[in-house]
Amino acid sequence: MTAGERLSRRATDLRTRYTVADLDVLSAEEARRFLCCGTGDPRTDVPLAWELLYRLEPELYDRLASVERLHRDLLEWLPADVDRIVEVGAGAGRLTLDLLGRAREIVAIEPAQPLREILARKLSGTEGGERVRVTAGFFDDLPTPDNWSDLVVACSALTPESGHGGDVGLGEMERVCRAGGCVAIVWPNNVAWLESRGYRHVSFPGVMCVEFDSPEDAVELTEIFYPRAAAEVRRRGSRRVSFDTLGINPPRDVAFKVIAA
Repeated sequence: MTAGERLSRRATDLRTRYTVADLDVLSAEEARRFLCCGTGDPRTDVPLAWELLYRLEPELYDRLASVERLHRDLLEWLPADVDRIVEVGAGAGRLTLDLLGRAREIVAIEPAQPLREILARKLSGTEGGERVRVTAGFFDDLPTPDNWSDLVVACSALTPESGHGGDVGLGEMERVCRAGGCVAIVWPNNVAWLESRGYRHVSFPGVMCVEFDSPEDAVELTEIFYPRAAAEVRRRGSRRVSFDTLGINPPRDVAFKVIAA
């Protein structure tokens, strides 16, 4: 992206940040999955706009993901001291770094190459990062053997839509999980859909805030990702912004299933 393009998008919220002209950043495999549902125009297809964000401005996405921290009790709830973990839709490592030390081997699967590169850089400078293999893959075709993992987890990535998991993706996660292991969907966007497929739901209490680096960062990122809350965030002038103010569910929920023998 050129400096001019960055400047033109600086104050543009995600709903209007990209156009159909940006779709050429998608590979053929990505286009087949992400253009199969929705309008095919990122100005009216929000999930598609997010996919373009991951590939065109991955550092911008990482700035947001890095301050939207998961509930500490949720992280403590996840299984520890297991042999193998598979994370699907690992992104830039929102959850991955918290999985270090829980398993002797971790496979982090992420379709967007720019996010894989950011994650690999983070892991290279982190103790235990050598235990993680970062690889390409999609929800509907996980590059992992059957019954391989003790914990299969996705964080804020799986949805009921086929391009972002759906029933096929959920089945793939269960396929690679061993009997007695756990499939966990962290920060799920549709609990009812998961419950109808045999998943249990846990939510951890307490007020949660996004801890932006500065009040200026809070305003900038809110204008892009949560524009309806931007005026209130600007008025308060704080780097700490509650998820309630942003109008989204806090990252304190998990839906899970223990795979039967």
